[in-house]
Amino acid sequence: MGGAVVDEGPTGIRAPDGGWGWAVLFGCFVITGFSYAFPKAVSVFFKELMREFGIGYSDTAWISSILLAMLYGTGPLCSVCVNRFGCRPVMLAGGLLASLGMVAASFCRSIIELYLTTGVITGLGLALNFQPSLIMLNRYFNKRRPMANGLAAAGSPVFLCALSPLGQLLQDHYGWRGGFLILGGLLLNCCVCAALMRPLEAPRPTSGPMPPRPSRRLLDLSVFRDRGFVIYAVAASIMVLGLFVPPVFVVSYAKDLGVPDTQAAFLLTVLGFVDIFARPTAGFITGLKKVRPYSVYLFSFSMFFNGLTDLTGSTAGNYGGLVVFCIFFGISYGMVGALQFEVLMAIVGTQKFSSAIGLVLLLEAIAVLIGPPSGGLAWPSVFLRGGGGLGTCHSKLAKPSREVTSHLHQGPSLLTPEQPGAHR
Repeated sequence: MGGAVVDEGPTGIRAPDGGWGWAVLFGCFVITGFSYAFPKAVSVFFKELMREFGIGYSDTAWISSILLAMLYGTGPLCSVCVNRFGCRPVMLAGGLLASLGMVAASFCRSIIELYLTTGVITGLGLALNFQPSLIMLNRYFNKRRPMANGLAAAGSPVFLCALSPLGQLLQDHYGWRGGFLILGGLLLNCCVCAALMRPLEAPRPTSGPMPPRPSRRLLDLSVFRDRGFVIYAVAASIMVLGLFVPPVFVVSYAKDLGVPDTQAAFLLTVLGFVDIFARPTAGFITGLKKVRPYSVYLFSFSMFFNGLTDLTGSTAGNYGGLVVFCIFFGISYGMVGALQFEVLMAIVGTQKFSSAIGLVLLLEAIAVLIGPPSGGLAWPSVFLRGGGGLGTCHSKLAKPSREVTSHLHQGPSLLTPEQPGAHR
C-alpha cells in the first residue's frame, strides 16, 4: 500500500522540544486521559446496569472490554487514516464519534445496544484521537520525549480521579442514562484538543523550488523485520492480558463486600492519585542521560512489579486491603504507562512510529478483549490471572533486554530526524 500523505512529519525538521509543543502536550494529556480513564470510569455504572438488565459481572465487563478492544484493534486503521489525511482531521472526526456514541447509549434499551454504542462507536472515536495525539507528541519532542511521554501519560490517572467520582455523582442525581448523556458532551472536548495538533512545516529553502515530498506507505509492515520491535510487540501483547483487569472490577468487588458506593468509587481515585505522580516521575527518571539507553530494563521491571502486585492483591478481603492494593497497583501501573510508548518510539523511530503503534495495538487487541470478561468469572482469578500474565510478559522482555538495549544505543531513539541513519 502506498500513497501521498497530508501530514507525515517530513524528515529534515528538528523536533522543537518546546514552543507549540507544550500545547500539543496538553492536548495529548487530555486525549490520553479520556482514552484510558473512560473504560475504567464507566465501571462505576456497572452495578446499576446489572440491576436494570438483569446481567452479571462478565456481561457488563464487555462494555469496558469492547472500548479497549476498539482503542487497540483499530490501530492499523488509525495509522492508515493518519498517513492519508493527517492527524488533525482524523482527531476531529474521532471526537465527534466518541461523543455521538455516549449520547446514543443514553437511549439504549438492551446491553447489546450498549455494546454497539458505548463500546464500538465511542471506542472507535477515542482510538481516532489517541493514536494521532501520540504521533504528534513524538514529532514535537525528541530530547525531552521521555518527560513529555510521562506528563502526557499522567492524563490517564488525573482523569480517572475526576471521572470516577463524577460518574458516581451523575448516577446518583441523573441515573446512568443522564450520566452517559453528560459524559458524551464532555467528550466533545476531544475536538478542541484536535485543533491544537498543528502540523510541523519544513523550512523553506532560501533559493530554488521546494523539494518534493516523498511518497510513503499508508501502513509500513517493514517494522516486523526489526527484531527489537517483534520482541516488544510479543511482550506488550501478553502484558495487556492482565494489565487492565483489576481496575475494571475493583469497584464492583468492593460493593459486594458491603462497601458504600461512594467509598467503592473512591478506590479508583486512590489508584489514580498515586498514578498521577508515578507517571511523570518515571518519565523524568527515564529522560536522564545515563538512564535513557536502558529504558527497556525499567519497562521490564515495571511489568514484573505490576504482576507481583496483582498476585499479592488476591489476598485482599476488606476495604483496607483493597486500598493498599490500589496504592501499589497505581505505582506499578504508572511506570508501565509512562514507559510503554517511549520504548516503542526509541526502537522504531519517528518515521515508522505511526505504523508501528497501530500494529502493536492490533496485536494487543485480542488480549484486551478477553481480559476483563474472563476475569469477571471469579474475583480471585482477577488478581491471579493479571499477575500471571504480567509475570510471563516480564520474562519474555527481560531475557532479550541486552539485545534490545543494544538496539537503543545504535538505533533511532537518540537521533534527531535529520541525522543520517535515524530511520532505517
